[in-house]
Amino acid sequence: MHIRELNPGEPLPLDLLLLADPSERLVKAYTQRGNCFVGEVDGAVIGVYVLLPTRPDTMELVNVAVAEHLHGQGYGKQLVHHAIAQARRHGCATLEVGTGSTGVAQLTLYQKCGFRMTGIDRDFFIRHYEEAIYENGMRLRDMVRLSLDLHNP
Repeated sequence: MHIRELNPGEPLPLDLLLLADPSERLVKAYTQRGNCFVGEVDGAVIGVYVLLPTRPDTMELVNVAVAEHLHGQGYGKQLVHHAIAQARRHGCATLEVGTGSTGVAQLTLYQKCGFRMTGIDRDFFIRHYEEAIYENGMRLRDMVRLSLDLHNP
């Protein structure tokens, strides 16, 4: 997979971004403030992630998505590792990520990539999303926060 930053004026891969975050309003808001990267295979965009500067020396990985028919093939892990390298290149000390508490596959992916749990944002998805989100047969309520210390590989 070839990973590159989205070019200015190039359309967002909204279909992929909405796989990881169903709110088009929120996706458009944070993609305007962050840097969007796409993963391509044979010229087709099959994955995406967004890095968002949040505080001094800190960035947040706010969206990681891979085309559904390609799940489980390691593309998500490649995107997360690329995001880690980008945050290091920007001189960041910490990379953070938040994911739904019901997303077992996502939590596992981030932990395999070295992220550690730092907290729970209770009722995050109730406060920020107009419609209920269901994942793995459960209503999504809480966000699990994780972070990675970029100075300790």
